[in-house]
Order: sequence, then C-alpha cells, then structure tokens
Amino acid sequence: MDHMGSTPSPDGASPVDLAAARTASTERLRIGEVMDVSGSTAQVVMHAESLRQLHASEDSTLQMAGQVGSQIKVRVGNVWLVAGLRDQKLHPRDHQFIIATADFLGEGDEEVLTGRIGNFRRGVTRYPIPGSLVYAATSADLRQIYAADDRPHIDIGTIYPTKDTRAALYMDPMLGKHFALLGSTGTGKSTSAALILHKIIEKAPEGHVVMIDPHGEYSAAFKGQGALFDVDNLAMPYWLLNFEEHCEVFVTSEGKDRQMDCDILSRCLLQARSRNKAAENVSKLTVDSPVPYLLSDLLNIIQTEMGKLDKATSTAPFMRLKSKIEELRADPRYNFMFSGMLVGDTMASFLTKIFRLPADGRPISIIDVSGVPSDVVRVVVAVLARMVFDYAIWSRDEPQRPILLVCEEAHRYVPNERNADGSSVGRILSRIAKEGRKYGVSLGLITQRPSDLAEGVLSQCGTIIAMRLNNERDQNFVRAAMPEGSRGFIDSIAALRNRECVICGEGVSIPIRVMLDTLAEEKRPASTDPLFSSLWRDSGGEAEVVERVVRRWRSQGR
Repeated sequence: MDHMGSTPSPDGASPVDLAAARTASTERLRIGEVMDVSGSTAQVVMHAESLRQLHASEDSTLQMAGQVGSQIKVRVGNVWLVAGLRDQKLHPRDHQFIIATADFLGEGDEEVLTGRIGNFRRGVTRYPIPGSLVYAATSADLRQIYAADDRPHIDIGTIYPTKDTRAALYMDPMLGKHFALLGSTGTGKSTSAALILHKIIEKAPEGHVVMIDPHGEYSAAFKGQGALFDVDNLAMPYWLLNFEEHCEVFVTSEGKDRQMDCDILSRCLLQARSRNKAAENVSKLTVDSPVPYLLSDLLNIIQTEMGKLDKATSTAPFMRLKSKIEELRADPRYNFMFSGMLVGDTMASFLTKIFRLPADGRPISIIDVSGVPSDVVRVVVAVLARMVFDYAIWSRDEPQRPILLVCEEAHRYVPNERNADGSSVGRILSRIAKEGRKYGVSLGLITQRPSDLAEGVLSQCGTIIAMRLNNERDQNFVRAAMPEGSRGFIDSIAALRNRECVICGEGVSIPIRVMLDTLAEEKRPASTDPLFSSLWRDSGGEAEVVERVVRRWRSQGR
C-alpha cells in the first residue's frame, strides 16, 4: 500500500502507523473466540496460554483476565461489547482451552487512536456472531466503563478487580426506587450502612433521613450529624396511633372476643377524640384521625358504656380494655408514649423534630428502639413508618421534601408468610415499598436474612447491595430478586470478603463488585464483636459494674 499521501500526526507518526500500533496493542489482549450466543449470554472458548501471559502483566485487571467475575470485550463493527464471566470449565477434549459463560453488560464505542472503550452505555444493540474474537478488558477500559457521569452520586469504594477505579452510587435512582443492603452477621453490614448514610448526608446536608435502630448501634456513628432519640426523649404521643395500632396495644383477646373488644374500643375512642377542641376543626372525624384525647376520658367513656348494659350482658370486654389501658398508663416503661405530658397537640413539633424539618445541617434522625418494651416495639415502628408515609401524602400540594426511611433488621418488621403475625408494621412497610416513590418516600432495608423478608418487598428495591451471605436459602432468594445480567456477580456473594459487596440495579450503571471504603472510627456504629481472647484476661471492679447494671436494669433506663 502507498503511504505517501498520509498526513502525519503531531508526534510524526502517520495514521496508518497509529492504526498498526493500536492493532498490535489490542491483539496482545486477545484471549479467545465466541462459541455461541443466546439472549443476554454467550459461550466463549479461551486459550489458557494467552491468559497465563496476561497474568504476568503489571495491570491489576489483566492479572485477573479470564477468571470468574472478570470482564471481556468483543468487537462488533466499531463497537465494543462488554461481558462478565460467570463460570468456566476445561475443554473436555483439549485442556489448552477453557470454556466460559459470559453475561453481556453493555457496549461502548471503540476509540480511534487507542482502541479502548469510550462512551459506555448499558444494554446491547448488536450481538456478536460465533467466531468473533474475545479480548481481555484492561484497567483503562474499566475506568471508562465504570466512570461516573454527571448525575449526582456518592463514591463508596473501589471496583474489583481494579486498584483505583472508584465505585459510584447514583443518589436519585437509588433513593427514588428504594434500596436493600443484605449481608450475614459479621460481614461489616452495619458499618457499610453507616458509610452509605454518611456519604448521602454529606452530599445532602438539608436532607431528611429517619433510621429505625433496633440495637442502639447507630447513635455513636451520627453524634454530630443527626438527632438521636430513644425512650428518654422520643415523646411519641399515644393519640397518634390509628385504630388498627390502638387495637394492637389495647386489645389482648383472641378470636370472637377480639372483634367484640375492637368494636367497643372503636366506639369509645371516637367519643374520646371528639371531646378535644381540635376536633371542632375536623370536618370528618374518624377513629383514625390524629386528634389528641385524654386516656382518662377514654376510661370514663368505657365505664359509662359499661354502665348502660343490662345485668344479663357480660361486662368482660369493657373490663379487659379498661384494665389494659390502666396497666399501660401506670407502667413507667411506657412513659415515652403514655405520659400525661403528651396530651397537648404536639403533632407539628413531633413531625418537625423526627423528620428534620428544617434539617439545620443534621439531616438524620436515629430512632433507638432498643429500650422500647418488646410488646409495643412493632407498633412504635409502625407509627413512625406510617407518619412518614401519611405526611408525604398530605403534603403533596406543598414544596416537596422527600424522606428516606431506613429500617435495620427489616426481616423483623416485614416478615414472610411463614413468620407473619398480622402486625400493622408489615403492612405499612410493604405499602411504602410498593407506593412510596409516588409520594417521595424512599425505603432502605437492611437485613441479614433476606429469605425471611415478605415476598415481593425485596423485588420492589431498585438497588440491591449484597454482602457475603452464608446461607444458601438467602443466596437463592437474592439471586431471584437480582436483575438479568448480574448472575455472574451473584454467584460470587458466598466468597466475598468483609466490607466487600456486589451492587446491581438502578443505583449503578452496570453490576459491580466493590471493596467499600474504610470508615473513620468515630463514624462507625457500636457493633464491633467482643474480643473474647483479650476481654477474658481483664479483671477488677466487677462489684461496682454489677451494682450499676442492676440500678439501670431496675429503673429501665440508661
């Protein structure tokens, strides 16, 4: 070929020379061919010797070439298709070759001068044909593939198998379509949740985040950035409960008796609410209306209704209700909810402090429910979740203030049918999962047992962040909820290291495996496992410790 007419490039090389250099560089990465293509997957055959040569490369990505979880690329015209390797096996007849399954991730344009991938996008428009050449992806390719675009995002770690490519979570799609963080005990799940929430509130200091903390872990992590609430300062008025929640707290009977008790409570509760001045401004007062009432009024009304009965009619339902209400009012453990100080109309101030309106640079509320008596903890979580949802519904004509509700140990509150107990908290959280995004309510579920979650709730989460899951039932449950194309990543979740996770869904461009950043000590939750080997060497002061513990135990306070 005659090169005389070629225009030299600025460094003196002709376009033909550059093309030859680009081809040579690309051919060095050639590792095999496509055998067959089926929908979103392909079978490829790779040359073991080519892979061994690349494993000696200084590029950390090429050192992983051909391994499960690594990426390959296939040229189709002037486009590079990118795929992730899911599994592999030796060729049955020739052990110099390896057969692997690849899941297509997306495609990007081939850069003219370098042959690298540029302008990467999700999805595939042109498929390769059998015999198409397969090349290993480089770190430079992965930087292009995983590079965050100009959408608002948070950096949370480093993408595997690179050493410096940052992992981005896009805030709007992640929060707008809910997210779930899953991982077995001891995988760093709580610290990872704190990391993600810290990154979110750093990006949005005027945000509105409500976190249900069942173990009191997260208060230590958000001392300076959030408002911390527990049984000592939560002050959640009992009259905020709707009728269903009232029944869960006040009605103790079962079967036919329960229905009778609920009917009586409904009638008396409506009368009690109607006695408040605030009811005068309510056009349609119902038992669900969040209007203050006095417990003493409710007890008097129950007593009056019981007095109207003839002697032949049983007073047992009225006595059951009356004794339960008196019991709760007298028990100091329930003061955060049933104190006489909570009768005033404090609904606006309660919403303001819990939802951080305004945030004042402290956009997260940590609701520590570890001190809430076990028989009402679900009701407390139900009320908080419902208040978030109802506020979003009734504020639709106002300037929108989206709220993120994060629920730790989510399997406790939205259990599957096998563990369901009919409590209202499961229904409201399921409703938020299905309808919340229409109203600007985002749900973040954190759990170590995804298989114990209600059917369908996990599939409503647009972004799934999966850490190591040791239980095979949990792995299968998550695999079923993951979008197509991420199966190769899901198969690796049993082998993830601590602080490592697989992320797929709306919050990322394509599925990624990430080593999460280390969180500063003062920002970590108080969830560190005790070190038996060192703690069992310590001694001294036990009598004073037991004395203090007994005092706190008896007073039911910290």
